[in-house]
Amino acid sequence: MSRILYGVSGEGSGHSSRATEMTRHLLSCGHEVRIVSYDRGYRNMSVEFDAIEIEGLHIVCDNNRVRPLKTVWHNLRRGGRAIRRLKALREQVRAFRPDCVITDFEPTTAWLAWWWRLPLISLDNQHRMRYMEFRSPARLLLSRWITVLLIRLMIPAPSAALATTYYYGERKNDRIFLFPPILRREVLSCKPTIGTHHLVYVTSHFEHLLELLKTFPERQFVVYGCQRQGVDGNLSYRPFSTEGFLRDLESCQSVLATAGFTLISEAIYLGKPYLALPMAGQFEQQLNAICLEELGFGVNARRADRAALSDFFECLPALQARVAAYAAEHRLTGQRDANAAIKRKLDMLLTEELLTQDAQAC
Repeated sequence: MSRILYGVSGEGSGHSSRATEMTRHLLSCGHEVRIVSYDRGYRNMSVEFDAIEIEGLHIVCDNNRVRPLKTVWHNLRRGGRAIRRLKALREQVRAFRPDCVITDFEPTTAWLAWWWRLPLISLDNQHRMRYMEFRSPARLLLSRWITVLLIRLMIPAPSAALATTYYYGERKNDRIFLFPPILRREVLSCKPTIGTHHLVYVTSHFEHLLELLKTFPERQFVVYGCQRQGVDGNLSYRPFSTEGFLRDLESCQSVLATAGFTLISEAIYLGKPYLALPMAGQFEQQLNAICLEELGFGVNARRADRAALSDFFECLPALQARVAAYAAEHRLTGQRDANAAIKRKLDMLLTEELLTQDAQAC
């Protein structure tokens, strides 16, 4: 069995959700796992696993748009604390003596693997943009190039890349392996129905969308992410609750949210049409929305306005039929464990051959 250092990005909940499922599997196989994360990732995973807290990179957004200068300034201000925690992490990793490193788009552990010549496995959805062929419009070519460059700068070339995706393109090399999205066991156990509400997931910095939703009084919206509670016309604000959110996702008519990979993946699995509102300045979200629309499971709303919402609601019956049929087919054909394929591949990689490749003691 192996000692595994598992770096998990703390930005959002998708990384920790995926890493939780994989860590449970690794522990059940007898491996020893040490989690390294920050912010939401650390909070989510430290409850269940042995975890080390570090400083991580943060993206600052306002009204669904990435703010580059604010992002740079916010991260520079935390530099002193980041250096202190990095020094502490190095000592803890030396004491742990890992056999390999898995990274879910967390750069600190990835570069420690490079420094100590440890085998590195990336397990995320970002590396499909690095190693998979896909189409994107000309207007996004510069953003695409910058995003791929940033992925290369953040994560050195891994020994193997396990990339999750709901849209499949040609692989650029033999280093990448493509798998369906990793789903939480709670999602796999859901029994979807069609209720009377639409699920909305936004942040408190996207007030513009909330005002637009009020102009559709005939529709009911359950809203998460705004750190408020109560009813405001046709908007019902809910406090954060993993169980509550999942029940509302399970029974909604559709999902309206930013174009995060994990929520789109869960919505597709449950047969829920998706109005994607990709964050401006974030190429991955733009790509998620483009692929979603190309598959016919939702709409890519490049602009949050009344026309986009009206078009989505008008197309809703056709979208519901298409995504529900796809979801039902995949649940029937398959998958008692939708994550089984990627688990098997990870088990194969964690062999003596990989772990001794270019590895040396810390």
